[in-house]
Amino acid sequence: MKYLIVGGNTGGAGAAARLRRLDEHAKIVMFEKGGFVSFSNCSLPYRLSEVVDSTDKLVLNTPQSLQAAYNIETRIYSEVIAIDRAGKKISVKDLKSGEVYEESYDKLVLAPGANAIVPPIEGVKNAPVFTVKTVDDIARLYARLKDGKPHGVCVIGGGFIGVEVAVNLREAGFRVSLVEAMPQILRTFDEDMVQILHKEMLDHGVELIVGESVAAFEMGNAVLASGRKIACDTVVMAIGVRPDTSLAVAAGLETNQRGAIKVDANYCTSDKDIYAVGDAIEVFHAITRKPLMLQLAGPAQKQARQAADHICGRAVRNTGYIGSSCIKVFGMNAASTGLTEAQCRQENISCGVAYVLPKDIVGIMPESCPLHYKLIYEVPTGKILGAQAISRGDAVKRVDVIAALIKFGGTVDDLRDLELCYAPPFATAKDVGNYAGLVASNLLQGAYRQVRVSDVRALAEQGACIIDVRPKSVYDAAHIRSAINIPMAQLRERINEIPKDRPVYIHCQIGQTSYNAVMALQGYGFTNVYNVSGGFLGLCYYEYFNDVTKHREPVVTKYIF
Repeated sequence: MKYLIVGGNTGGAGAAARLRRLDEHAKIVMFEKGGFVSFSNCSLPYRLSEVVDSTDKLVLNTPQSLQAAYNIETRIYSEVIAIDRAGKKISVKDLKSGEVYEESYDKLVLAPGANAIVPPIEGVKNAPVFTVKTVDDIARLYARLKDGKPHGVCVIGGGFIGVEVAVNLREAGFRVSLVEAMPQILRTFDEDMVQILHKEMLDHGVELIVGESVAAFEMGNAVLASGRKIACDTVVMAIGVRPDTSLAVAAGLETNQRGAIKVDANYCTSDKDIYAVGDAIEVFHAITRKPLMLQLAGPAQKQARQAADHICGRAVRNTGYIGSSCIKVFGMNAASTGLTEAQCRQENISCGVAYVLPKDIVGIMPESCPLHYKLIYEVPTGKILGAQAISRGDAVKRVDVIAALIKFGGTVDDLRDLELCYAPPFATAKDVGNYAGLVASNLLQGAYRQVRVSDVRALAEQGACIIDVRPKSVYDAAHIRSAINIPMAQLRERINEIPKDRPVYIHCQIGQTSYNAVMALQGYGFTNVYNVSGGFLGLCYYEYFNDVTKHREPVVTKYIF
C-alpha cells in the first residue's frame, strides 16, 4: 500500500506515524509546503517572551528523524497543487527547483491546516503586519522585535493566539495594545467570567480595547473605526484562521459553506480513498449534535489516529467533540469545556448556572487562592453542558473533570457525588466541582433562588434592598454603596429589619454565608429572598474592567481582590 499525506504538522504527522505503526511495509510519503514538519503550534507565542529560549526547540521532528524513527519519507518545500481523483495521483511542485511531478496513491490523507486571515484593511499592504501560524512566522516576528528599537505592538484579535501573543510580548517588556472588535476577548468564556481576564490584562499593562475594530493603517498608527489612533510600529494580525481547502475544492471534494472539508464518522471525505483531518475539516459537536469547525491540537491528533485506523481496517468510534481548551493569561489559569451560557441561548437550550468562588485548596495553605467556577447544566434534567474556571491555582484540572463527565453523559448529581483526590496542598475535602454540583442540585430542586453578580449594578441603581451579611469590620472596609449591613451573627435578632413585602438580595464575600442566610430566612417564612452568587469578591472582579475603561462610577466603595 502507498499512503500520501498532505500537510506535515499535527494532523498529518500524527496520521503518518499511526499508519506506520499499523502497517510496517507500506510506503508513506508526507508533503509539506513549508520548511518545518511536526512543530509545536501552540508554543509559538512563548518564543516571544523567551519562555521557549530557542526557535529550534519549537520543532518536534525533522524529515531526518521521521525517516529514522518511522521510515516516513518527508518532503519539505513541496506543495501539492492538484489531485487527480480518477487517476489516484497528485501533482507536486518542488518550491525550490520549480519542478512539478506526479505521485500515485492508494489512500490520500489531507491535513492542510488553516491560513491566518489578513483582511483587506486600508493601508495593510504597507504596514509592518505579521501573523503567528508557523515557525517561520514566529522567527520573522522575533527578529523584528530584537532589532533594538523600542517597539509598540498592536495585536489585532482577542482569540487564543492574540491573547497569548499579547501576554508574551508584554512579559518581554514591549508596549502592547490588543484590539478586539467583539465586546470581549476569548469567546470560549462567558461575558461574566471573561471580566476576570480583562482585569488581568489591564493589571499587567496591556492596553485592552474591546468593541472596536481597526479601519486603517497609516504612518505608524492603527486607526480604529472610532477615529482613535494606536501608535505602533509592529502589527500582529490574529483575527482568526480560514481552512486551507483550495486543493480539496479544486478536486471537487464536498465542503461546507465556510469552506471546511466535510467528512464522515471515519474522517473519509466524499471520495472513499481520500481522508481529511485537522483544522481544515468539519467535525461533530457531541452536545448540540451539529457540525462545527474546531481548530485545536488535541482533536486533530485524535482525528489523525482514527483516520489511520479506518484506512487500515480498524473500527472507529467517533464520539464527537466538546471543545475543551485552556489558556494562561499572566498569573491567571483559565479553562473551559462544552457549551457556554451564551451558546446555550443561541441553541435554545434551557440551562441553569451555578457560579461558586471557593478556595482552590484548603484556605490555611499559604498558596490558596480563589477559584472562579461556572457550571452550566440543562434544565430540568441536570445534564452537564459546560464549565469555565479561572484561578491563580489549578483551574484546568477542575475543567478536565467536567470534560470527562460531559463525554459520559454526567449530571450535576454525578458531579456532587464524585470522589476526588484530597489533601490540603492540592484541593479541599469538598472540591469546587462537588460544591458546584451541590449548588446546581439545590437550584434544580428549587431550594432557593439566586441572582448573579452581573445583575447587581442594575439592582443597586433601582434601589433594591441589598443586605450584606459579612462582619461589620469587613463591610466598613468595602461594600456595595446601597447595601445594608446585617452580619450573619446578628441576622436572627434583627430579622424584623428585613422587609417581607419586596425582594431582598443577600450577599457575603463569596456566596456561601449568604446562602446560609437565605435558607435561614426561608425558614422564618420569607419567600422573596435571593442569594447573590459569587458575592462581593465576584462582583468586584466583574465590575472592575468596565468601571476603569468606561470611566463609570463604581457600584462599590472599594474593590477587593
